Amino acid sequence: MNEKPLFFKYSPWKRKETLQLLLLVFVIVPFFIEYLLNDYLESTFQNDLYAGTLTGFIMSIVFTLAVYCLALRPQRLTWKEVGLSSFPKTYWGAIGGWAMVLIIASIFLIIAGDLFELGYGNKKTDSLQSHLNFINFTIGFISAAVISPVYEEILYRGFLYRWLRSKYGLVIGMIGSSFIFMLVHIPTYNVLPITFISGLVFSWTYEKTKSIIPGMIIHAIFNALAVILTVI
Repeated sequence: MNEKPLFFKYSPWKRKETLQLLLLVFVIVPFFIEYLLNDYLESTFQNDLYAGTLTGFIMSIVFTLAVYCLALRPQRLTWKEVGLSSFPKTYWGAIGGWAMVLIIASIFLIIAGDLFELGYGNKKTDSLQSHLNFINFTIGFISAAVISPVYEEILYRGFLYRWLRSKYGLVIGMIGSSFIFMLVHIPTYNVLPITFISGLVFSWTYEKTKSIIPGMIIHAIFNALAVILTVI
């Protein structure tokens, strides 16, 4: 029996848990954390990088706890249900290949975005560039290359992709979870296309390995390179 397809054809969660997490993603966290709390932190620190990084860290805790409390604990499930499991060693080559695909695609898409004068709003990046030092670089690097890949892959691939995949199939699962992943990155409009494409890649690696760890690794490599290029 092929275990991998069965894993994605079945989801232990109902529509209720999904709607609760989507309410958290689109309403509760944006208003109370990204808007109210971030404004308070900006006024306290007088530094967009520190405020944004702390906001992101708090978001990671909230989303990870939400997945645990809403999707795992009530049914006594383990983190393996959201893809925190080992993957075949032979997949390391694919991880490197997909990372290169995203890097090359992002270069072309950002150039195209500049040609069409697509604006963006990333105060953390602006603050990092204008107050560049070792401490700020380390903070920005950890936020982008460690914190974000972990909680985003747990939520958007481990939970959301698996649920959509089990209900509506492979194509809708990949497109739907990637579209939601793209929406939560507004207002960085110039990187939305690559965010959508990266969501497809991360979903596909989850599909092929039944593990979100390859997606986390590719996500971390891509974000780390983005931070390095930002400071350069």
